[in-house]
Amino acid sequence: MQIAVGQVVRAHGIRGEVLVAVRTDEPGARFAPGSVLPTEPPERGPLTVAAARWHSGRLIVAFEGIGDRTAAEGLRGTLLILDPAQITSLSDPDEFYDHELIGLGVVTAAGDPVGVVADVLHHGQDLLVVRRDGAPGQVTPAQVTRESRGREAAEALVPFVSAIVTDVDVAAGRLVIDPPPGLLDPDEAIEA
Repeated sequence: MQIAVGQVVRAHGIRGEVLVAVRTDEPGARFAPGSVLPTEPPERGPLTVAAARWHSGRLIVAFEGIGDRTAAEGLRGTLLILDPAQITSLSDPDEFYDHELIGLGVVTAAGDPVGVVADVLHHGQDLLVVRRDGAPGQVTPAQVTRESRGREAAEALVPFVSAIVTDVDVAAGRLVIDPPPGLLDPDEAIEA
């Protein structure tokens, strides 16, 4: 599994720099001069960072061998990726990278299968997107791919808080939730 740390949005200026949409918590480390980033599609890379700077809240990156606007435009849409093996472990056992959570099977505290974590959203409150294709429990982690992370299938948004997510076992590929009434089935919601 590769992890996208950024995506080339467009060329910036005439010297071969590009504007990068950042997808990492550590842009200073990922885009440090000398960093080598594989690409998707693979034929556009790997790219070596020559320089990186912030301008008006946006990351501008220069890559070795990309010296003009035409070459920079050729990188438009390119994903800049990182192998998970290059990521250091988090020191807090209750913190997880998104890629560690995506693909985990989700069960209730009673052991009932719910689905598979398909995505993690960060909007004020972290939310797990749990795919519930077909009957609960019929989605396997292998079925969660980049292409299948769309919103076509039935899904539940589960707040990633300790009161609801009671156990995360990455090694076992399992996440246990204790959902309040109505979280997984709106018909079970408590009416005031």
